[in-house]
Amino acid sequence: MNHCNKIDLSAAAKIVAAHGDKPDACIPILQNLQAAYGYLPAEALDYVTTHTTISKSQILGVASFYGQFRFKPAGRHTVRVCHGTACHVNGAAKISAAVEDTLKIKDKQTSADGKFTLETVACLGCCSLAPVMMIDETTYGRLTHAQTKEVLENFEDTPANKPEPSHE
Repeated sequence: MNHCNKIDLSAAAKIVAAHGDKPDACIPILQNLQAAYGYLPAEALDYVTTHTTISKSQILGVASFYGQFRFKPAGRHTVRVCHGTACHVNGAAKISAAVEDTLKIKDKQTSADGKFTLETVACLGCCSLAPVMMIDETTYGRLTHAQTKEVLENFEDTPANKPEPSHE
């Protein structure tokens, strides 16, 4: 783990204090670190390994096994493209291709400007609107390739769209 950016480790200290120092606390600690920082910073993971009995290999093994954990900051906005059955049959692959072409990223990547992170998901629960994508909490349904590109190109990047993650 490297130390690129200095972060405030007070959140990590509070999280470890709340969950204890045993290996069975690994997942709740990781979940809380990601909630606090928006991802799993290397310095926070180092803090956990030096202040608990959880080894570096245990932390990395758990964090890399579960898809919910990120080692890099996510974009300010999350684009979720549904690939559930209804969306799949109605052109989810074309929607994903439009997102990838427009943002120049693949699944689980963040755009170079830090604006968007792409996530392919199994179901968004909007089957009647298939194919569907969401940007943060806003749903866009019955999309075509062209409409998807248009939504992304015209998306307003305002603070009201999504709050910054807290760094307690």
